[in-house]
Amino acid sequence: MTDSADELVDLTRRLVSIPSHEDETAAGDAVESWLRSETDAAVDRDPDGNVIARRNPCASTSLALVGHHDVVPPADRQRDDDGAYTIAEREGRLHGRGTADMKGALAACLLAFRDATVPDDRELVFASFVGEEDGGVGARAAIDRGFGPDFAVVAEGSTGYSAAPDQPTHVVTDVAVAHKGRRGSTLVATGESAHASETGSGENAVYRACDAVDIVRDLPAPETAVFDEHLAGSIAVTGIEGGTAMNVIPDRCTVTVDERTVPGERAPLERVETIDGVEWTVDGDLPPMACSRAGFADAVLAAASAAHRADAGVADGSEPGSPDHVVKSHATDAGWLADAGTACVVCGPSEPGEAHTETESVSIDVLRRCRRIYHGIAERDVPDAE
Repeated sequence: MTDSADELVDLTRRLVSIPSHEDETAAGDAVESWLRSETDAAVDRDPDGNVIARRNPCASTSLALVGHHDVVPPADRQRDDDGAYTIAEREGRLHGRGTADMKGALAACLLAFRDATVPDDRELVFASFVGEEDGGVGARAAIDRGFGPDFAVVAEGSTGYSAAPDQPTHVVTDVAVAHKGRRGSTLVATGESAHASETGSGENAVYRACDAVDIVRDLPAPETAVFDEHLAGSIAVTGIEGGTAMNVIPDRCTVTVDERTVPGERAPLERVETIDGVEWTVDGDLPPMACSRAGFADAVLAAASAAHRADAGVADGSEPGSPDHVVKSHATDAGWLADAGTACVVCGPSEPGEAHTETESVSIDVLRRCRRIYHGIAERDVPDAE
């Protein structure tokens, strides 16, 4: 593998500099153009703007390196006076919107996709989706059109998840075998308005909503285990609104609920509808992810371990700071892919607390490491173990 730090940094800089929080077209153009000029892969730009490239498209199994080229809106400090995205290099890190989430990882995937020697029986796929930050609209559209690799490494953040409290978080790039999903719900309580001086003449919607909140508060949070890694969800009331005036019994009250889901489990929120006048509506449901193939999870971990040993100059064996299987709190496009039948893991350079922040940055050394991991898994045998 040609391991040019400058090539990786330059490509990351190029991608990060392209605004893509409102319109991903230009960023998709750059990804597509690079693939067409740097590889002989079959490149497709679908109607939604997803960029998908394939090597060995007739092979019996398929492995995808998956990312996205949209970002959340930048902070003022992440744009210059003309509104262009800024990117700076300081102390071995690249700073700017999208460096960690996830154009740095996207650059590492592109270079690994180009450089890997692909086994004859494997299709290697590169996919960069639009709309990941908007609920995975690009991934969902691609899946609806038939996108369904056997295996996928989704290059979202997994670096530092197993780090000890006294370690820098970028010491280890772990492999996430599961992540939480998010289900957002609204409870609407209705009643009958009346003058507040005649409480018996109406039905107080706020009281009904409070009864529903009591049910939510007592619900057990969902939890499960994936490859012996414990994953605990949560459920919380995040807002309540009702009433029109101090002297009027309210006839409507709305409650919002945030639930972090885990694979195979949901909190029984339907119980709130046992309260008269309360209706429960699901507003959005980002699926959780659990890797369905232990052999694949182990193969990616082996590739990550090999990359760490290369970083340390160690030929073999286990040394302090080895990567591990972990779980991740945040939903990614891996949830949609896993829901459609793809065996997924998440492995990428972003550390906890970097994505979506005003100070977003990524370690250049970790970007190089992730490039090695993606290159390694693209060439490695993947056991077909359940």
